[in-house]
Amino acid sequence: MIHIIDTEHPWDVFSINSGHTEVISCLEWDQSGSRLLSADGDGQIKCWSMSEHLVNSWESVLSSSLDGDPIVALSWLHNGVKLALHVEMSGSTNFGEKFSRVKFSPSLTLFGGKPMEGWLAVTVSGLVTVSLLKPGGALLTASESLCRLRGRVALADIAFTGGGNIVVAATDGSSSSPVQFYKVVVSVVSEKCRIDTELLPSLFLRCTTDPLRREKYLSVTHLKFLTRENSEQVLLCASNQSGSIVECWSLRKEGLPVNNIFQHRSPVVGEKQPTILKWRILTTTNDLERVSAVALPKLPISISNTDLKVASDTKFCPGLGLALAFHDGSIQILHRLSLHTMGVFYGSSSSTSVQRPGDESAIKRQRTGGPALHFKALQFSWTSLALAGVDNHGKLHMLRVSPSMGQVLEMNTTLRHLLFLLEYCMVTGYDWWDVLLHVQPTMVHNLVEKLHEEYMRQNQALQQVLATRIVAVKASLCKLSTATAARACDFHAKLLLMAISSTLKSLLRPHVLNTPDKSPGDRLTEICAKNTDTDIDKVMINLKTEEFVLDGPPLQSLQQLIQWVGDFVLYLLANLPNQVICHGLILQGSMVRPGFGFMRDGASLGMLREMLVMIRIWGLLKPGCLPTFTATSDNQDSMQLLFRLLTKLWLCSRDDGPPQDPDESLIDECCLLPSQLLVPSLDWLPVNDGVIVRLQGKHPLRLQFGKASSLPGGGTRPGLIDHPVLILCQLNCVCGCVTMLRSPNKTNAMKQWEQRWIKNCLCGGLWRRIPHSPLS
Repeated sequence: MIHIIDTEHPWDVFSINSGHTEVISCLEWDQSGSRLLSADGDGQIKCWSMSEHLVNSWESVLSSSLDGDPIVALSWLHNGVKLALHVEMSGSTNFGEKFSRVKFSPSLTLFGGKPMEGWLAVTVSGLVTVSLLKPGGALLTASESLCRLRGRVALADIAFTGGGNIVVAATDGSSSSPVQFYKVVVSVVSEKCRIDTELLPSLFLRCTTDPLRREKYLSVTHLKFLTRENSEQVLLCASNQSGSIVECWSLRKEGLPVNNIFQHRSPVVGEKQPTILKWRILTTTNDLERVSAVALPKLPISISNTDLKVASDTKFCPGLGLALAFHDGSIQILHRLSLHTMGVFYGSSSSTSVQRPGDESAIKRQRTGGPALHFKALQFSWTSLALAGVDNHGKLHMLRVSPSMGQVLEMNTTLRHLLFLLEYCMVTGYDWWDVLLHVQPTMVHNLVEKLHEEYMRQNQALQQVLATRIVAVKASLCKLSTATAARACDFHAKLLLMAISSTLKSLLRPHVLNTPDKSPGDRLTEICAKNTDTDIDKVMINLKTEEFVLDGPPLQSLQQLIQWVGDFVLYLLANLPNQVICHGLILQGSMVRPGFGFMRDGASLGMLREMLVMIRIWGLLKPGCLPTFTATSDNQDSMQLLFRLLTKLWLCSRDDGPPQDPDESLIDECCLLPSQLLVPSLDWLPVNDGVIVRLQGKHPLRLQFGKASSLPGGGTRPGLIDHPVLILCQLNCVCGCVTMLRSPNKTNAMKQWEQRWIKNCLCGGLWRRIPHSPLS
């Protein structure tokens, strides 16, 4: 069985009957987390993919086999994307300087330079097998010996070079045997996969040359490249029944000594000394407890001398430590280069504790007990701020890893470290769940403000790319504090607002075929930004209404989205007096009502204003698509009234001028709104049914598979986005949004809307199917 778990809902397990006939030896995610490779002791490799893009629905789509030849190492081919995170530039205002793109070639490319997808595996008999995914869905598979003299491979690992080559490290498991390295080159010749291998320099473990340890550690139990993009540094662990030793090696280019006969001849101009590649040991540990698992950091931190010095000075540790789990139940975090201890964790069935290195009495005291539990597998999260592990009793553990490894930092330094990692997740698209583990409620407001400031310093193109992702990050941050829960509600509403605006504008088409420089949507934005008239009909005069002509069925199918826009504008305006205190000042206290964040958001208010203009024009073509309001007067022009009040509020918060407080007349008119129109009830807070909001304390949280957490803090309905267009309970996301798996609406306009959410939710999270039950 293969079990897939979402860290936000760890009790919700999706189990797959894998169909493997032997024990599964390897599991490997792709970069997106939407596909999974599994391999077993019989040589079977299966590729699993999400069914209908659901995180709890998987199916095997492709497979390859080397019958009877167990797989010992497995990896996806590299796609050529590599980033470097520069701690030295953490104070820079440019994301491009903080996270630079490193020149790196894919393992194999298609026509035009597009990376070809596929996987590579190493077997116990010394074969390397490659499977390539052709664009049409066919699979090209080839196998080749790593070297002419095939031998047993007990352990192997796979890394990639910047030139597009693959490096395989292999050992037969004996510490007295050499650790061999091979270069693997994959190509496609005449529609067939071809593999070429070449032997690289090998090494012998240092412990085998030490007279005191020569016969002590007889077997190699762990072999790992430090990162999958660095084939020049490798970590080796040799063990016996009671202990282990860890060595870190580096591949270096060294000058080849020349015989004395040739040293006396006159040198040739431009001639260079010949060089060779040779493995040199970087560092080694002392005798350790027996190692049971190794976890290597995934954060691509730059290890240049300058970056390492800044990281040391600022006590920034993510990406610099590797984790060793021991048979006594403890975990040590060691520096990836020097292997000195950065932190120690002790676990037992009754308690957990963390010690800084140097507390020898605590180490001795903990070791004498010798807990029965120990980790069999260990894995760092993407930012190295969390460790996931499975123990020998089948229990899943999630450990929080301090960004400073427990060192006391000033609050500003802590915020800067967390902000740096949030920016990295925002740029790369990786989940920032593990960063949230370290955010305390008192930090939320400062982090949101600083994140917004850094975002506004980027160029316009990058801001447009990251527009929705930064709103999703802000929403998840605000959920961590009760003081900012209403702001989380606003950010979720803004995500939906941006999506509806983009969808409605995309339906506009130019009247003539020779398309002008600006699209109808861009012209609508430009005209509405320049025209400050409070009369919606006067704004319409400046638009080419023929660009807004749509057929009846699409307009009618969009009515539920249009209705949400109308209800949302009415809700904002009717609640304006509640957001204002003495002399028109916006309430700046800790507890605010949903909608507060829009009062000074000129961009969002301008977006609502544009949509009201579009809706007004469409209402002339198809009155049935207009939003429905319950008015106290039969001759009340609701759209005209809302547009007038919205324009006045927008004028107070335009980006091209200093923000102003709403005047008394606007507040008075908004006070009268509930007596003119029935205001919809949208005052709910987002769902908090995950574990992240319950992990703010230091006490461990114990959960049970299959049983949802019943701790206080969740269960409320989502606010401001809770509308019949979304609440058709079939799928839900970690943020609380709910939607249907398949919509009964077949019009092109609604298909276009639904296509936006097939793969991801509004917040970028993955959908999961809600189990059918009478209560749901």
